Amino acid sequence: MKISALQQNRYEYKPKLPKILSEKLETIGIVQSGATKSVGDQEELKKLFANTYGKPVVTFTKGKNPGIKKQLRVGVILSGGQAPGGHNVIAGLYDGIKKGNPASKLFGFLGGPSGLIEGSYIEIKDKLIDGYRNTGGFDIIGSGRTKIETDEQIAASINTAKKMKLDAIVIIGGDDSNTNAALLAEHFLNAKMSTQVIGVPKTIDGDLKNSMIETSFGFDTATKTYSELIGNIERDANSAKKYWHFIKLMGRSASHIALECALQTQPNICLISEEVEEKKMTLRQITDYICSVIAARAENKENFGVILIPEGLVEFVPEMKTLIAELNDLMAVKAADFNALTSFEAQRQWLAQNLSKASSEAFATLPEEIAKQFLMDRDPHGNVQVSRIETEKLLISLVDSKLKSMAKAGTYKGKFSSYNHFFGYEGRCAFPSNFDADYCYSLGFTAFVLIASGFTGYLSSVRNLTSPAKEWTAGGVPLTMMMNMEQRHGSKKPVIKKALVDLNGKPYKAFLKNRETWEVKTSYVFPGAIQYAGPDEVCNQPTQTLMLEKGSPSAKSAKAASKAKSQAKGAGKKASGKK
Repeated sequence: MKISALQQNRYEYKPKLPKILSEKLETIGIVQSGATKSVGDQEELKKLFANTYGKPVVTFTKGKNPGIKKQLRVGVILSGGQAPGGHNVIAGLYDGIKKGNPASKLFGFLGGPSGLIEGSYIEIKDKLIDGYRNTGGFDIIGSGRTKIETDEQIAASINTAKKMKLDAIVIIGGDDSNTNAALLAEHFLNAKMSTQVIGVPKTIDGDLKNSMIETSFGFDTATKTYSELIGNIERDANSAKKYWHFIKLMGRSASHIALECALQTQPNICLISEEVEEKKMTLRQITDYICSVIAARAENKENFGVILIPEGLVEFVPEMKTLIAELNDLMAVKAADFNALTSFEAQRQWLAQNLSKASSEAFATLPEEIAKQFLMDRDPHGNVQVSRIETEKLLISLVDSKLKSMAKAGTYKGKFSSYNHFFGYEGRCAFPSNFDADYCYSLGFTAFVLIASGFTGYLSSVRNLTSPAKEWTAGGVPLTMMMNMEQRHGSKKPVIKKALVDLNGKPYKAFLKNRETWEVKTSYVFPGAIQYAGPDEVCNQPTQTLMLEKGSPSAKSAKAASKAKSQAKGAGKKASGKK
């Protein structure tokens, strides 16, 4: 098969590991914290996870590990949507178990969790894994969104694990997939099985994070990919000087992607869903805000600009959030009645009778094509598929109408022409950045050490990520520690809590500090394509979000140098008898 020069180059890249994972494996010791508790609903979760709730946080350190050399049989699952770096998680896991014991075996379940249920798998060997190192995509074994939740699915999974004599299963996925991992670990223990379950934090949305999971893998590569495209559009907008570009970005439940891309590219407007919810901004208020910026730029003869829109924005607008919630609940109990309707007009009339007055009025204000998108097939949780709602087109329609009214009133004298874009799939399978290549490889290797050390119901954790890779800290976090109870399919279920944009956090505050300037003054930044070779500041920098949250490498180095200088000065005073 013919491959590109870049692909060949990436095959040969050697991912960096934390120092503790680069040394002799048998010298990796374990430090455990005290008991942990979930982020919410502690009593309910304690009952649901009687075997795994409250486990300690685990950190690797120098010590002894007699189990590291044992022969293992491990299965791995790619679950949910693709994210750059998934292949390197498998590569790190593979290299780890083979380094521990060359006789150990790794099996890849085909097509996601359904592969475990159906017993469909392949053995991963040198030739196979070497063709996927440092590459994007999940095509080595494929992925899927099947949930292991029915009694039949659980029984089938237990049967497969027993039949294959698996010591462990590693589930690479986001919050829902790792909730599945936590439940599977509990089911195995209830069945008196020794098969361990370890999760790995994946999602380009960036909403699977906390104090122990600094970022989910794929976020770095995806945001850099999107930012390259946004920068290209900004350059084009500033060249043509006649178009407003409305760009929707992936991120249903959180605006991390939009915020990071804004910090990288400095667009004229970036809507933050969490801010919209906090301020209870209606669609009309959002429209008014956008129009005010467009009008202000028109005063400067700049009838162009770039607007970033989070994919899940409509769920944070009060009237739309209520409408979506009512639709979700309504479809959970009356789906058959609704599906029997054959025309949109019949559906509209049925909804008018079954929705609340406020939601019925909100639905009636939507353009027909947008309204139909609220009624498409539900997602696996029975919810409205927000990613299919063309929010960027909805806003263009509302803005265009408002600007025409302003023009008639004499408050807008510009020209408005628009283009809409949606950047989603473009970033999910890109060649991983050096950061994601290193991070994912380390997560996979860490998963192996957790397995060899006897842990189950844990999420692989690599921290201190703004420092050089050799200074990263590796270990594991109990999956139950990140969980709460949420409404799903009309009933409360355990789920890992999503991390939304913190409006008191440093990334948002950095954006807020510059927002008014970027609105009116053309301040575009053009990040360009992801670089894989060159100076650290070009090819090895983490995201702006991570550097702002955890401190940039240069800031850390300066702080360390200052501390060393201070200590040296103090030592000099002490030696000379000074106080």
